[in-house]
Amino acid sequence: MRIGLLTEGGYPYVSGDARLWCDRLVRGLERHVFDVYALSRSEQQEDEGWVPLPPQISRVRTAPLWTAEDDGVVHGRRARRRFAEAYGELASVICSAGTHGARGTREAFGRGEAVGTGEALETGEARESGPILEADRFGNALYGLAELARDEGGLVGALRSEAAVHTLERACRAPGVLGAAREARVPDLLAVAAHLERALRPLSLDWYEDDGLGSVDLCHATAGGSAALPGLLAAHFHEVPLLVTEYGVPLRAHYLGASGDAPVRALLAAFHRQLTAEVYRRAACLTPGNSHARRWQERCGADRARIRTVYPGMEAARFAEVGEAPESADPHTLVWVGRVEPAKDLILLLHAFAEIRRAEPKARLRIVGAAAGDEGAAYLGHCRALAAQLFPDEADRVHTVGDNPVSFEEIGDPAVPDLAEAYASGAVVVLSSVVEGFPISLVEAMFCGRPTVSTDAGAVVEVIGGTGLVVPPRNPRALAEACVALLRAPERRARLGAAARARALELFTVEQNVAAFRGIYLEVVSHAPVRKAVLDETGALLPFGALAEAPVPGRWTEPRLGTGGLGVAGVAGVAGVAGGAGLGGAVSGRPRWAVDTPVRATGTPPAATGEPVPAGEGAR
Repeated sequence: MRIGLLTEGGYPYVSGDARLWCDRLVRGLERHVFDVYALSRSEQQEDEGWVPLPPQISRVRTAPLWTAEDDGVVHGRRARRRFAEAYGELASVICSAGTHGARGTREAFGRGEAVGTGEALETGEARESGPILEADRFGNALYGLAELARDEGGLVGALRSEAAVHTLERACRAPGVLGAAREARVPDLLAVAAHLERALRPLSLDWYEDDGLGSVDLCHATAGGSAALPGLLAAHFHEVPLLVTEYGVPLRAHYLGASGDAPVRALLAAFHRQLTAEVYRRAACLTPGNSHARRWQERCGADRARIRTVYPGMEAARFAEVGEAPESADPHTLVWVGRVEPAKDLILLLHAFAEIRRAEPKARLRIVGAAAGDEGAAYLGHCRALAAQLFPDEADRVHTVGDNPVSFEEIGDPAVPDLAEAYASGAVVVLSSVVEGFPISLVEAMFCGRPTVSTDAGAVVEVIGGTGLVVPPRNPRALAEACVALLRAPERRARLGAAARARALELFTVEQNVAAFRGIYLEVVSHAPVRKAVLDETGALLPFGALAEAPVPGRWTEPRLGTGGLGVAGVAGVAGVAGGAGLGGAVSGRPRWAVDTPVRATGTPPAATGEPVPAGEGAR
């Protein structure tokens, strides 16, 4: 079948989010054909180029979210009326979001607290007739704007116009709106309108024609939010089923990262909450990466029957030598591996290690990781200074030079040439985060057969199961006591390490992840309507001519006339690829800021400089 892979700030860019997971998925499902539709986040990301792509990717279409040229579209009176009605309805829903539902939701948004805490998520009380009608209104307005963009050639200029700001202002002054909306002033309205224009840029793309997303059998969005918006439009225009995978929760990330005055935060939170609810409502299947993300989806209105938890897959082979070898590490060494940033709470770890040293004077701590950006570099400097204060250099004699029991290292140093060596250097692996999504470092430690001590954050408990010790976050004494308990019990360490490796091999490998999506693809497509008639050699309608397991020409069998070789895309999809139209031909009326790039015959795409860019491990 043909899959439309939808990404935002991710694959195929070298610095993309979830890049490794996407690449492993595409390579693992080699019998399917993939079209990648990628939204980039910055000019730097585009300049860094792409990773080498496998041959089953037939084309890549890209567009930036960080900029958009004015499309130059001049709307007539009828089009302006259509825009005012649809945008006005959208603004009205945003400004009144939650006022017809649960009282707690309304009060939280009114106080501007929803951004920081997420307390305004839908509750059972909020799923009455008011919010259901509200969701319908939001969807109708969104698709009304999409239809206008397709009819007129784009909405960039309209969304940036004074009319859009005036429409938003009228919605904020209407009776029964959020308290924060009534308090919005002109700078707030301009900020909200600018954010909405950026978020709605995918509406103006030319991806939704019959030879674009209309030709795929399934849209697979690798995240919610903007990445899933093209999938919503493909479902609306062509009834293409939408699959959404979330290893993080974009709505939660927006709540935690939002800034600005209270009216701006409340209105943008309402917009993203409505968009998230629409994605969950229209998706044929949702695949969260852990139960933490699943709970967020259910709280936002996702149907439990359409949710399948699929853990992210990781390469186990690179850790096999360490995991299968007898433990040879220093039994007194603790190891922390990850990206250095405040959320990892290394300050807590250093204070906990001070207590560990009092109980176990031979204990050592190795912190292995690079700083994440300028904030991470400053935080790393603070951690180094604290370690120097807490643990002065020790020496056996008065006239000898000692060393610090805490070391800061990076992957590639002589002592830790790779990740496997980093985990192999310690008897216990520690995680001290206060905010965590899916803890990749813990899974890697489990592959290496190492026992772990972790703080209870994100999906840590779900990943560890009963194979490690978990303590409350921000509690250095509890973290220290758990570490000391394992340092003093080598047999217990061995049992927990063996159990951890067995659990990781069962649940967190690339093979189980690919196998899960292979089955989900077939399940979703088998329940989707046949959107294009498939004819036999005589021109008669061919029953069951678009099976979910239909062979891909040139891969499973030789192409046969009229057999629907590309799944439900049928003969039209095959002809498009064979004739070159499916490989990125020019489309009239397309925005100048959208790029359609054919993939080379070798399967390796052009980078920004014209040369292939080798894949790297990326940020951890």
